[in-house]
Amino acid sequence: MSIELRALSVHLLTATGAVFAMLAMLAAVDAKWDLMYLWLVVAFAVDGVDGPLARHYDVKQNAPQFDGVLLDLIIDYLTYVFIPAFALFKSDLMSGWTGWAAIIVITFTSAMYFADTRMKTKDNSFSGFPGCWNMLVLVIFALEPNHWISLGLVAVLSATQFLPLKFIHPVRTERWRRVSLPIALVWTALAGWTAWVEFAPGTLVNTALLLTSVYLLLVGVAQQIVPDRS
Repeated sequence: MSIELRALSVHLLTATGAVFAMLAMLAAVDAKWDLMYLWLVVAFAVDGVDGPLARHYDVKQNAPQFDGVLLDLIIDYLTYVFIPAFALFKSDLMSGWTGWAAIIVITFTSAMYFADTRMKTKDNSFSGFPGCWNMLVLVIFALEPNHWISLGLVAVLSATQFLPLKFIHPVRTERWRRVSLPIALVWTALAGWTAWVEFAPGTLVNTALLLTSVYLLLVGVAQQIVPDRS
């Protein structure tokens, strides 16, 4: 297989995320939240591997007819933002006006963030919360906190999308990657299991899901505070 064909196959792999997004949306319309999240976890896994493959096969050079960054952003908006926001609203986990407020804020601020040319930092992290609402909403499904707590989290994270706070990319951020990448893989496995057992995985898994989520959320800020002595 030529390098050009391999590079093209990476674009095709990325595009499967759109298929998984549609399957997740169809499940969400039928209120099959566990099935919806299983498809979103599959899309999340694809998103984790297509980037390294794209860089390995240099898709910009060997398959330039497709814009991999644009393709990735389109699919990420569907799987990270739009479908999770829909699920949060239709599941009644946030009742009344709080649900309306959450979906309006999530979709609007994330659209602006995804179009922000300053979203990446020099170390391949993100400047501001990178719109990973799929992760937050899964934790809300599993833990079912008071809807005021959920609204507070939505408000705070939406604001941090436009603040100079660092959020890591588990694969591309080199600093502490030996810890961050395994934790991200553990989070993905926990998320898949949580959806598989219909969001009732038990206290141990819920605790692990919460702790890994907090790590991934705050480790970038910790890196801003702790000097890099390397």
